Amino acid sequence: MSADQARVGVVGGRGVVGRELVKLLTSHSCTELVFASSSEHPVTPAQAAAARLDALLLAAPNGESEAWVRAIDAAARGADLTIIDLSSDHRFDDAWVYGLPELHRPRVRGARRIANPGCYATGAQVGLAPFLDLLDGIPAIFGVSGYSGAGSTPSPKNDPVRLADNLLPYALVDHTHEREIRRHLGRPVAFLPHVAPFWSGIALTLHLPLSAAARASGLDAGAMLARARDRYVGEPLIVVRSDAVEVKDARDTPRVLVGGFAVDEAKRRAVVTVALDNLQKGAATQAVQNLNLALGFGELEGIPT
Repeated sequence: MSADQARVGVVGGRGVVGRELVKLLTSHSCTELVFASSSEHPVTPAQAAAARLDALLLAAPNGESEAWVRAIDAAARGADLTIIDLSSDHRFDDAWVYGLPELHRPRVRGARRIANPGCYATGAQVGLAPFLDLLDGIPAIFGVSGYSGAGSTPSPKNDPVRLADNLLPYALVDHTHEREIRRHLGRPVAFLPHVAPFWSGIALTLHLPLSAAARASGLDAGAMLARARDRYVGEPLIVVRSDAVEVKDARDTPRVLVGGFAVDEAKRRAVVTVALDNLQKGAATQAVQNLNLALGFGELEGIPT
């Protein structure tokens, strides 16, 4: 261990995302993983606060992060410790930086309280961002996720028997990721999530209602491709291509794939496809990306690319 390594703790280390975080951090050249707590190997918030950490990554279920944050804030070094919350608890809190680096990198650098975005919300925002000025109306987002996104608590959404040869729609209005996308893009969206019988990965098809100005400009698939490439030039974790993207191409990678651009003949609507891995760029590798930016390491340090 080098003297300049950052001391990092993980809460929820035996969960699906927590296990991914542990793998990434144990091979990270700039971090020392001090602990990875779980129900079998518990660490209390007070113990975490006293552990002389530089960063704490919270991979606990929604609703459980506040006790940890209060304990850290009450400690003498609380203001100096970076907390990255992978739950949804702080994604709507203005006191926390929303950690989607490709859209908010300047704010993430050096931040001490970072809300890691949701998996669906990451893909949807990356896909929509290059085209916001072309829209007239509410974009619709059809999403399909592997069942690892439903967590480990038994439910129809992670039941392999229920999902076999099946596609399960759920929470078709007011899903928390719909509200998250709306908040951070600053415009309403309609989000339609589904669960499929594969383990990990997300596919999104974005329907974009076009404005009169966009129609008058003669927008076509080639122009959309150029827009997306211009928006994400120099972004190593965003891959833009002309053909439609597939879950299998993004699975087990830290990247978001964007492609499949299309415009209907009447120039009234456009379509974009997006794929990412919900456990990687949708959670763990994005958290490490945020950790690197917050602590001043190379942004891709510890992220297998």
